[in-house]
Amino acid sequence: MGHVARKRFGQHFLTDKAIIDGIVDAIAPGEDQSMVEIGPGLGAMTLPLLQRLPASSRPLTVIELDRDLAARMRKRGDVTVIESDVLKVDFAALAAERGRKLKVVGNLPYNISSPILFHLLGFVDHVVDQTFMLQKEVVDRMAAGPGTKDFGRLSVMLQWRYDVEALFDVPPEAFDPPPRVDSAIVRMVPLSAPARIDEALLSELVASAFSQRRKLLRHSLGKWLDARGFQGEFDLQRRAEEVPVDEFVALALAVQG
Repeated sequence: MGHVARKRFGQHFLTDKAIIDGIVDAIAPGEDQSMVEIGPGLGAMTLPLLQRLPASSRPLTVIELDRDLAARMRKRGDVTVIESDVLKVDFAALAAERGRKLKVVGNLPYNISSPILFHLLGFVDHVVDQTFMLQKEVVDRMAAGPGTKDFGRLSVMLQWRYDVEALFDVPPEAFDPPPRVDSAIVRMVPLSAPARIDEALLSELVASAFSQRRKLLRHSLGKWLDARGFQGEFDLQRRAEEVPVDEFVALALAVQG
């Protein structure tokens, strides 16, 4: 392929055509979209996406940190290349420039997947949907429901703003070089009417709740609520993993006042 995968960028290049076709089907490129691909790499998904992308949705924007791969992409006339760390990209400005909300896709670097997800959370109002390939363990946590071992801070923070759906798994042998973990495809669709609460407050509340996940909430979240002088009602005789997302959100709203 003329490019050696760089460990510091967490590069694993997707090579399985059947898997690639399945991902593109899940993304469902269509008319009048503004699509952004994070980490196009050697173009395994980029090229099939372009084949399916109508003229009204071109050019495809790609965000690539690796300067050699960015240079490769610039040789094409049907993509716009942003050579940058995705954590520094202003997706609101990008949506304003395109004049419409963004459809964000990509094979995210597994070593910084959570920071990328939280970065994008800040721009959720500018997104139509997001379809990503991630480490399966992360996708399991993103989509987990209460009462399961995978349910945690990531589940709550993302499900507060998105409908999260795990679509299908991707085995290591679908990549070159193969990662040491299984991967999975996840779709994230912003909720139409989410509760408008302070993200930092909810994050602090949820982090407190899950800080001692094996103990009852009175040992963790209870102390956090007491420190804030909260006088409302909330069942603290449960573990954090037993509390549904909407109850965490309702509590944050009550604390926010």
